[in-house]
Amino acid sequence: MPPIRKAAVLGAGVMGSAIAAHLANAGIPCLLLDIVPRELTEDEKKKGLTLESPQVRNRFAQNGLQNALKASPAAFAHKSLARLVTPGNFEDDLPKLAEVDWVVEAVVERLDIKVSLFEKVAPHLKPGALLTTNTSGLSVNAMAEALPEELRPRFFGTHFFNPPRYMHLLELIPARETAPELLREFAAFAEKRLGKGVVYAKDTPNFIANRIGVFSMLYILRAMEKHGLTVEQVDALTGPALARPKSATFRTADLVGLDVLAHVARTQYEGAPDDERREVFELPGWLQKMIEKGLLGMKTKAGFYKRVKENGKKTTLVIDPATLEYRPKAKADFPVLAETKTIDDPAARVARLVADKSPAGAFAWDILAETLLYCARR
Repeated sequence: MPPIRKAAVLGAGVMGSAIAAHLANAGIPCLLLDIVPRELTEDEKKKGLTLESPQVRNRFAQNGLQNALKASPAAFAHKSLARLVTPGNFEDDLPKLAEVDWVVEAVVERLDIKVSLFEKVAPHLKPGALLTTNTSGLSVNAMAEALPEELRPRFFGTHFFNPPRYMHLLELIPARETAPELLREFAAFAEKRLGKGVVYAKDTPNFIANRIGVFSMLYILRAMEKHGLTVEQVDALTGPALARPKSATFRTADLVGLDVLAHVARTQYEGAPDDERREVFELPGWLQKMIEKGLLGMKTKAGFYKRVKENGKKTTLVIDPATLEYRPKAKADFPVLAETKTIDDPAARVARLVADKSPAGAFAWDILAETLLYCARR
């Protein structure tokens, strides 16, 4: 594999801009490209700009870079590293791809859009350049089939997790014609230069992490109703107490975006008709209604949680799935949690929680057992 001295990210949304920032953190100059706007904003009109103005044509990529600079937690190790990211667009800047060693695609999760973009990108790649997709679960082989034959050995999936600066995991998904030696060399690069923990995945719907993770999350929604728990109670039980991140279940869903969660679930449901737990990947009606109402999480400032100002003070509200109305967040008062907080060893902490003879323990054992069984059957 040739040295990766310069890269390009296609798509300047939340994930694409964060990947570009992480490449900059690793000292790799990066192009950040997105589509060209078709309409002027009111602010652009006031400035006398036109649709041909570079400032307008690069607006989406520039906004992506600015969002990465304002991200919390910080996407850049230092804001000065943003100088390594150059915004551009798919119409004016594709010839610049001839200068880069690695192009990673991070546009919307639609196979037709990705394939159409690859067809435009492929003629501009230099010999030996890598092309990868950040898809979270679409078929890598289906994308590879649309590529020129000579490019297929250099194409594979590189599934980063959000936020990429902090999430250690990187799934590598080879297509049928991916060169094995090149994939191994890229894995070494990802581990040493990007600081990633690499896992190889097969080209099955949603690969490994999303298949297991989304099963677990969607089963938790069913178990919440089954055990009569609230959103904040579930998050109290499915965070550090279960050796999982503080964002637990519903804060994680808000971070990822409920629309993205729904897309991943639909990909699994449609792509694995023989899955013995296929019904779990059907969204509950109340979750579908949240999506229809635009309650998508952090990107819309309202999801399972919502921050509001009341009497000059910020407070957190939480949604009631039964009514889809927000109410003040309540403390999850489970005695066992006070004990698990004193246990440093994650395995011992989980064992204590699931063994507890209480509604909290019963819920924890239910969701853990079902997830482990699902993994074992794979």
